[in-house]
Amino acid sequence: MSANSFDARSTLQVGDESYEIFRLDKVEGSARLPYSLKVLLENLLRTEDGANITADHIRALGGWDSQAQPSQEIQFTPARVIMQDFTGVPCVVDLATMREAVKELGGDPAKINPLAPAEMVIDHSVIADRFGTPDAFQQNVELEYGRNKERYQFLRWGQTAFDEFKVVPPGTGIVHQVNIEHLARTVMVRGGQAYPDTLVGTDSHTTMVNGLGVLGWGVGGIEAEAAMLGQPVSMLIPRVVGFKLTGELPTGTTATDLVLTITEMLRKHGVVGKFVEFYGEGVSQIPLANRATIGNMSPEFGSTAAMFPIDSETINYLRLTGRPAQQLALVEAYAKEQGLWLDPAAEPDFSEKLELDLATVVPSIAGPKRPQDRIVLANAAEQFKADVLNYVDDADESGKESFPASDAPAASNGVPTRPTTVTAPDGSTYEIDHGAVTVAAITSCTNTSNPYVMVAAALVAKKAVEKGLSRKPWVKTTLAPGSKVVMDYYDRAGLTPYLDKMGFNLVGYGCTTCIGNSGPLPDEVSKAVNEHDLAVVSVLSGNRNFEGRINPDVKMNYLASPPLVVAYAIAGSMKTDITKDALGTDKDGNPVYLKDLWPSEKEVEQVVASAIGEEMFAKSYEDVFAGDAQWQALQVPTGNTFEWDAESTYVRKPPYFDGMGMEPAPVSDISGARVLAKLGDSVTTDHISPAGAIKADTPAGKYLTEHGVERRDFNSYGSRRGNHEVMIRGTFANIRLRNQIAPGTEGGFTRDFTQDDGPVSYIYDASRNYIDQGIPLVVLAGKEYGSGSSRDWAAKGTALLGVKAVIAESYERIHRSNLIGMGVLPLQYPEGASAESLGLTGEETFSFAGVEKLNDGETPRTVKVTTDTGVEFDAVVRIDTPGEADYYRNGGIMQYVLRSLIRK
Repeated sequence: MSANSFDARSTLQVGDESYEIFRLDKVEGSARLPYSLKVLLENLLRTEDGANITADHIRALGGWDSQAQPSQEIQFTPARVIMQDFTGVPCVVDLATMREAVKELGGDPAKINPLAPAEMVIDHSVIADRFGTPDAFQQNVELEYGRNKERYQFLRWGQTAFDEFKVVPPGTGIVHQVNIEHLARTVMVRGGQAYPDTLVGTDSHTTMVNGLGVLGWGVGGIEAEAAMLGQPVSMLIPRVVGFKLTGELPTGTTATDLVLTITEMLRKHGVVGKFVEFYGEGVSQIPLANRATIGNMSPEFGSTAAMFPIDSETINYLRLTGRPAQQLALVEAYAKEQGLWLDPAAEPDFSEKLELDLATVVPSIAGPKRPQDRIVLANAAEQFKADVLNYVDDADESGKESFPASDAPAASNGVPTRPTTVTAPDGSTYEIDHGAVTVAAITSCTNTSNPYVMVAAALVAKKAVEKGLSRKPWVKTTLAPGSKVVMDYYDRAGLTPYLDKMGFNLVGYGCTTCIGNSGPLPDEVSKAVNEHDLAVVSVLSGNRNFEGRINPDVKMNYLASPPLVVAYAIAGSMKTDITKDALGTDKDGNPVYLKDLWPSEKEVEQVVASAIGEEMFAKSYEDVFAGDAQWQALQVPTGNTFEWDAESTYVRKPPYFDGMGMEPAPVSDISGARVLAKLGDSVTTDHISPAGAIKADTPAGKYLTEHGVERRDFNSYGSRRGNHEVMIRGTFANIRLRNQIAPGTEGGFTRDFTQDDGPVSYIYDASRNYIDQGIPLVVLAGKEYGSGSSRDWAAKGTALLGVKAVIAESYERIHRSNLIGMGVLPLQYPEGASAESLGLTGEETFSFAGVEKLNDGETPRTVKVTTDTGVEFDAVVRIDTPGEADYYRNGGIMQYVLRSLIRK
């Protein structure tokens, strides 16, 4: 029950139903607030308890100073939690482990139960092993169940053992697409109350739901677990960046072009830790599907959320996707009553403002390794020729050497070239070179949720087939939509056969290539790429293109709209300027250009209007939690505590609570620490905790081999997140990671200073030696440390390797929070300083003084860092809120929650 200090409790009548609401207009200053802060204000009004959430907090939000730096902490209580299986499995593992820990400490295991609705969509496990055949989908599903049986049995157990926990089974869709099409409420109803739908999710792209007017963002699995257990999310009232949209998109551009433009603008502006909110007359010109695409990319431009207010377009989308009539009426009535309905002419009080005329957007792609590196499509071929120089090892290839070695490749106009003949299984041959498109994937919720770009892709395929064009034989083509509705409207429009003919057969309903589950390249292509060290590329309609993420054989990765993915599959090379060069020749030998294949807006709109209907969504989601026969046939353990299998290589009981008492040990200063890794700028959570394939000769591969797992059954790191032994060994093991204290290496290597001369060693092996000798570890990093996905294992693995502190120039929000949640101290160099400016090499021994002040109930602003080489500096303590300080004092967020629940 709310303390209701502002007398905000009221009633809203919608048709025959009456709902309790908390009126925002009871708080002075609320009318001028941005939409997103109004949602937070309602949250505080409804959850005010006089202790964690007080009238002062509510007044502070009502009186928000848009120009001030964030300083006021509030406690946000999300209405629900959403998970995908890679990040969700460890959440359920941790909950199961917490039940046992409660029991051991004399408590009731049943107290460990989600208090907020928690929904998981299994979408990250399917791998595109099979492609280009009519039965690719069925084969991949069978392989998925074979690999993941243990995990799926465990999740089935969780579905029965925990209240308020539901699982959407494999082969259904991608979590964020399922969320906007079915799970999202926009306005929640619970216990007679109506209130804004809010959530946190265990995937950074949870922000896709922002396009539906729902405030939510990605958090680490450890934060999500706490939210499920009734713990509010501690946060500072953020700055809000207003992004004004005017005009209309020009003909020939797509939602992907728009979002890449917005990503570039916002990343350049700097929005990390801020909310972004779209406003202005142009918002009404943005279809809901495009809004969702923009919201989806929020992590790529770095904001916490990227909000679109509710308007008639929101209602139309909810209607299209089969939401009940009463829900539609409630959403509209509630939004208008609370001042949450979009007023295109309004100018809320924003901290900062940007503006984009939609008419200035041009066709674009992004790459070769970051989503914010937008390239105008017309410049893509020339830009590739410059970028490829960073991906070829031999200096002779650049054409700079006067007398290249005899085995060095030729250079064409300064562009490296290494033509390589490949023999296909049928005996035919073809030639590939640097820039060959070896992966063309229509994938990811980012774009497959958008019928306009999906229909455009199918129409490009149709026109290409009719002209006699086909994909190049070295291109692995895959289609992995985010929901079954996509294939329904493809079938109804008669477009599926053309995609099949072009090689874009359905491979699964899941993230596939976007998460690194692209599957292997054909053997002959992979062999040619590796033997001749070719810098080949992928083109995908996803949101991530970080190094080493898409496929271990592919060095350069480009984000593009689905129709451009099809075009590049036909072109077969990034050296082709697809805006000018012919993609191929038709049946009569005439050149065919992209403009000959590109559908008009009218063509796309006619297909969308005729082929998509409400009944499709109703049919696809009518029994969404039931699953197919394979899911229902899984044998499920019983009981409220899990029966751990000591032989399992997928699900193991983690050590987080081993030896834990009811009272936390005092926080201590750190001395005698050695550097495990010294890293540069923009190190992502992909670099820290990879989700791709497991190589046989790595510590993780050796562990699996020692436990009787055949190489073909290794599966991916992501699928084995329920096994801490695999994940510790995978931490910092990304094949593209460059640890500066082990120069000349690439991958999970460091120097082991427990041995004479500090030989190069695997990071995992070195960490074991440090732990055995009681030596704490530290990581040195540059700017934007921990950007990318909200991977809890990037923090869990760091902690379990024995790292006690990280010093970085700056952090991405989620990873910094997750480090604290695992008891790792995040520190920041003084303003303007870096490892390089301070002369740090990574070979020093570090000590940190002043951490113990946390025992006195205060958070020190800085701690004194000293090294055995005489370097001294004051590092900024990035424990930003009192709540984070409580987590750190307890050794982590899970320990804090566990102790709190037992004391209740």
